[in-house]
Amino acid sequence: MKQYHPTELIPTAPLVHFRILFGLMMALSVLRFNYYGWIESLYIEPVYFFSYFDWIVNPGATGIYLLFGTVFLSALGIMLGLFYRQSTCLFFLSFTYIELIDKTNYLNHYYFVSLIGFMLIFLPAHRDFSIDAIRFPKIKKLEIPRWTIDLIKFQLALVYVFAGIAKLTPDWLFQAMPLKLWLPAQAHVPIIGPLLSYEITPYLFSWGGAFYDCFIVCFLLYRPTRSLAYLAVVGFHIITAILFPIGIFPYVMIIATLIFFSPEAHQNILNKIKSWIGYTSINNTHSTWWSWKKLKPFVICFMILQLIIPFRYLAYPGHLFWTEQGYRFSWRVMLMEKAGYTTFTISNEMGKKTEWINNRDYLTAQQEKMMSSQPDMILQFAHHIANIYKKKGYQNPIIRCQSRVTLNGTLSQPLVNPKVNLAAIESDWKHKSWLLPFDPNFGKKDPQKK
Repeated sequence: MKQYHPTELIPTAPLVHFRILFGLMMALSVLRFNYYGWIESLYIEPVYFFSYFDWIVNPGATGIYLLFGTVFLSALGIMLGLFYRQSTCLFFLSFTYIELIDKTNYLNHYYFVSLIGFMLIFLPAHRDFSIDAIRFPKIKKLEIPRWTIDLIKFQLALVYVFAGIAKLTPDWLFQAMPLKLWLPAQAHVPIIGPLLSYEITPYLFSWGGAFYDCFIVCFLLYRPTRSLAYLAVVGFHIITAILFPIGIFPYVMIIATLIFFSPEAHQNILNKIKSWIGYTSINNTHSTWWSWKKLKPFVICFMILQLIIPFRYLAYPGHLFWTEQGYRFSWRVMLMEKAGYTTFTISNEMGKKTEWINNRDYLTAQQEKMMSSQPDMILQFAHHIANIYKKKGYQNPIIRCQSRVTLNGTLSQPLVNPKVNLAAIESDWKHKSWLLPFDPNFGKKDPQKK
């Protein structure tokens, strides 16, 4: 068996193709976001934002458009290989800042894009077939160390494998939840729609999805099965895009997974494109890049973090989907249907004057929907209300919450302890003891009792 050497030189072409397609996809995603009016509805119209950190603030309409403009222009810079280092840095910072403004808009693929943007800062994806390589011929490099491409493969593998592991639960495999709730609602879809109404269909999708996520990387890495595996990737993500509104994530995964094909296959395609447009490549053997020896500690730390972060939920007690402690950034894709209704009351420190809060005075419909079933957002909103009423003269305001939530088809049950003063609860990474435990049998009659 051939020994793996991270510094082995291989063609630059896979990284070049990844850079071009990723930059193009990100630029198109900004245009799509603007076309549907989401920039305004998600980042300008709301009066309050569930930011991840206190220092992340919405910069206002002009600032938001500047941020999205920066993402767009830097994505084009990545695609063209123009001012590559500056473009990758600006893309990562601007895209990630937008992502951190409001938890309401969290999606796994936004996190994935931020990670890829961060990695590209340190990868030599502009060393060939780029405007920078034309402007500065000394940087041209037709061969790069293998680790620069394998790092992206590693990140893609984590997305799939962790998504597969997360599906190995009774709810997903034996109850077909939440697909049993979602698929019948798509019965109107042409061709495959009627099949979605069959009782067995959610189970086939559940088991097929778990198998796909757990093993697709193995089939992509094995040359004899790679082409068929990629067809499965395309088919899987196209069906996902048709059935579920999860944005550009399916298409990002389709283009990103191309990197699993051999460097020689990428090189042959790139050579043909170069010959068509008359692009000349000269391998500059004197061109230098950060050595593996210097970068190795940082790369290993990055990889370890990516392995640990999805498992941080193990540090908390309780049902993960109920408490959502450690849920985000763990590649748990489409695993739960959770909805709720949450109301707040505020009273003065003596508890004599009580007032009901109208959530829609402060939140959009989408924000209220997401907040009502996510504990950290409930606490964050309670603190926001407390701060508003402190300015109105309330001393030590008391905020209590009535919240009922349904999870994967269960009867709605209380999520938050209604006796707790949320204004006095500190927002931190500790276990949320103010939540009531999840009862999967809530509301069901006990056959032992008459």
